Amino acid sequence: MKIIHWTYSFQLLPNKEQEILLNKHFGSVRYIYNYFLNERKEQYQQDNESDSYYIQAAHLTQLKKQEATKWLKEINSQTLQFSLRSLDTAYVNFYRGNAQFPQFKSKHKKNTFTVPQYTKVIGNKIYFPKFKKGIKINIHRDIKGKIGKFTISKTPTGKYFVSILTKQEINPFKKTGKLVGIDLGIKDFVVTSDGIKYKNNRYTKQYEQKLAIAQQHLSRKKKGSNGFEKQKHKVAKIHEKTINTRQDTLHKVSNEIVKNYDIICLEDLNIKGMIKNHRLAKHIVDASWGTFVRFVEYKADWNDKQVVKVGRFYPSSKTCNSCGYINQDLKLSDRKWTCPKCSIILDRDFNASLNILLEGLKILSSAGTVENKGGEKVRL
Repeated sequence: MKIIHWTYSFQLLPNKEQEILLNKHFGSVRYIYNYFLNERKEQYQQDNESDSYYIQAAHLTQLKKQEATKWLKEINSQTLQFSLRSLDTAYVNFYRGNAQFPQFKSKHKKNTFTVPQYTKVIGNKIYFPKFKKGIKINIHRDIKGKIGKFTISKTPTGKYFVSILTKQEINPFKKTGKLVGIDLGIKDFVVTSDGIKYKNNRYTKQYEQKLAIAQQHLSRKKKGSNGFEKQKHKVAKIHEKTINTRQDTLHKVSNEIVKNYDIICLEDLNIKGMIKNHRLAKHIVDASWGTFVRFVEYKADWNDKQVVKVGRFYPSSKTCNSCGYINQDLKLSDRKWTCPKCSIILDRDFNASLNILLEGLKILSSAGTVENKGGEKVRL
């Protein structure tokens, strides 16, 4: 058994009164975040330093007592404090070089707020401060483990969701003794060293025409009119469909790979650098390699599996997995090539996945963390 943090996501079904209060929470959290972000920026420009979380938390208490902002009392106090904590975390990540400078929040994007304590689920309702009567929830699976914080969100399509963080015990996947190299691509999303290929469904391209037509209709509407809002909702639904179908595939493929293999070798891709290529940027973003790798990593950690990242400068596609010859003249359009040294015909992506596996095993061997016992044979 292993203890992990697991998040459940369910759709909320609030009544009109609850919708109004939820929207007040979204607006107030956004206001507090932007207010204190602006305060920090002004302080830094003047004095090259800004207030800490604790000073701003005390300022927040005074802010709720002022006549102009007394409406903040309608909002769960811990939710407002959590917004300040999020701002402080964003600053820390920026100063450590792990993130960009914090940006002001917009009401036109996804709205969220977090309830850190006093949360519970009873029957088909969730309860937290300011919502004593409970909000109906569409529970489609059992919630296991100890319930922690709630994160409430509203999508651009007007749907409300709650993410419930739990702490629970799981049974990790059984060990298989198998190891695999993975090549991520555009033609095929994933190619494994076993020769298995996972199709790239190109979700953006699937809905591209439908989205273009919807956006054309939106451009003809008068901004702020009922027709504009209705058409804006239709555009948002297409984006939502694209995101949901892509996420579903990423979870299914990552889950299957982690379940079937104990050691997973893949490339440490420089995705930010790759999307500067304007011809491939849209396809790379659509494939969501970064999200896929993140899914594989946390699922492998949950199930005591091992992920090995091969250096981004390793020429996995250009190297012959049979003799080690490096084809410096290989182009991106060359899907197959013949090795001049050993005359073997190589499939570009399958060859890359074999090389990634071999290089990953070298990394593990040099670190002294693996013994290849009883695993599948690797072609050398």
